[in-house]
Amino acid sequence: MPKERASKAVAHSENILVERVQTGVRLEKRLLKVLKGLAEYHDMTLGDLLEGIVLHAFDGRHPFGDETRRRIKDLKRIYKLDLDADASHRLLEAEDQETSVASKRAVRRGR
Repeated sequence: MPKERASKAVAHSENILVERVQTGVRLEKRLLKVLKGLAEYHDMTLGDLLEGIVLHAFDGRHPFGDETRRRIKDLKRIYKLDLDADASHRLLEAEDQETSVASKRAVRRGR
């Protein structure tokens, strides 16, 4: 049994060669500030942070320990980020809101 544990430890320490691509992802402004602050706190790139968060989420695991969650709470306060997971399916861009209001006005006018 100890050999199995040792081999798993070695497997986890080996580097994995990947191909990364540049992407143009749009994020809520304050959320991005918190993510950048967290990446800076951990001395890593934003991309590395996002990869880690997503890989943990895909495995159903929480990506952050207690200290990091405290840091996130501080960053959310600093950047006035008042969104939580419940907001994730209700986010609407200001441009979308303006378009929606204009469309409703046109419908009321009979256009």
